[in-house]
Amino acid sequence: MPPTNSPTLRQRRLGAELRKLRERAGLTATGAAELLGVNQARISMIETGRTPISADRLRAMASVYDCNDDKLVDALAAMTGRRTRGWWEEYRDHVPVALVDLAELEHHAAGIRVALVIHIPALLQTTDHARALFQSAAPPMRQYEIEHRLTHRMKRQGILHREDPPPYEAIIHEAALRMGFGGPVVTRGQLKHLIDMSELPHVTVRVIPFGADRFPATGPTFDYVDGPVPQLDTVQLDSHHGACEFLDAEAQLNKYRAALDRMESCALSPAETRDFIHHRIQDL
Repeated sequence: MPPTNSPTLRQRRLGAELRKLRERAGLTATGAAELLGVNQARISMIETGRTPISADRLRAMASVYDCNDDKLVDALAAMTGRRTRGWWEEYRDHVPVALVDLAELEHHAAGIRVALVIHIPALLQTTDHARALFQSAAPPMRQYEIEHRLTHRMKRQGILHREDPPPYEAIIHEAALRMGFGGPVVTRGQLKHLIDMSELPHVTVRVIPFGADRFPATGPTFDYVDGPVPQLDTVQLDSHHGACEFLDAEAQLNKYRAALDRMESCALSPAETRDFIHHRIQDL
């Protein structure tokens, strides 16, 4: 398979996981290459995601690396081959590359948990609410940039409406419900949409009210995306400029998993949350 100069997040993650397996086996790239009958440059290309590999080649590498975790090997084998030519590839030249990677990550997610303080989750936003957010960005976006971001965000939401949607849990602080992006009409529509989405069997929305007796500091907005096995989970952090940072070290995953559990412990139940949002709508 020919190399690529722009590997996707999924391809880079596959390479990184193979590097971890090699290092745990105590092998250098040169030593692994000798055992596999390839040159060291090919190992490096694979581990940076620049050279796609077949499932058979991956299983051979896992065997050489003495990896006996069959579930992990199967999950990695499913990530091999050429990149998935999903709808997100159409946006590669129109939105930041990290957003393209995020759409691919969500597409393959086994489950998603998100935590937000001042924003409604992107996958639960209405078109009008999302447009108001993009229009308030600093520095200002050009109109065509807004439209690209908007259509990209709406297409991302498709994972919640497909035949096999991943479980999706959003923990939102009350502050997000009180942000009036777009004015009262847009805000009312957004809150009603939030209630409607929360009634889907695979979607859970929970609010942390201002009156909660505790609130764990979480830093920036983040998504915790479940992989097919826990080792392949990913944390996605938002930045002020709309870019994304992806974390996958074990210590980082443990940290954000614990943060979500703490936030959930001080949030309202799903039923209480719907009542809470209804009252917020009546206040508008």
